[in-house]
Amino acid sequence: MGEFVVTVTFSIKAGHTVEFREAMLANAADSIALEPGCRLFDVCEADDGAEIFLYEIYDDKAAFDAHLATEHFRRFDRLVSPCVIEKRIATYVRLGGTTRSHKSGH
Repeated sequence: MGEFVVTVTFSIKAGHTVEFREAMLANAADSIALEPGCRLFDVCEADDGAEIFLYEIYDDKAAFDAHLATEHFRRFDRLVSPCVIEKRIATYVRLGGTTRSHKSGH
């Protein structure tokens, strides 16, 4: 079976974008650095900053469940809860994919 993929879309309250962004980027960095089962944690933001989209890849569902139990995730969740209007979560099994790395100077 493929890797476990999680997407999360946050709708952010006006005036809370910077605070949310900083907390989210710290949580993503901690997840990659501290969780061996976390393979990818991309953070994307809409042009107006009102929506933040996450794309996360874990070895399996157990690795994602372990992520939810970490202190850095629980701290992040407590910190940003007042900033969030809505949170939409979806999970998938990764079948495969391709990537192209950016080359400098282009």
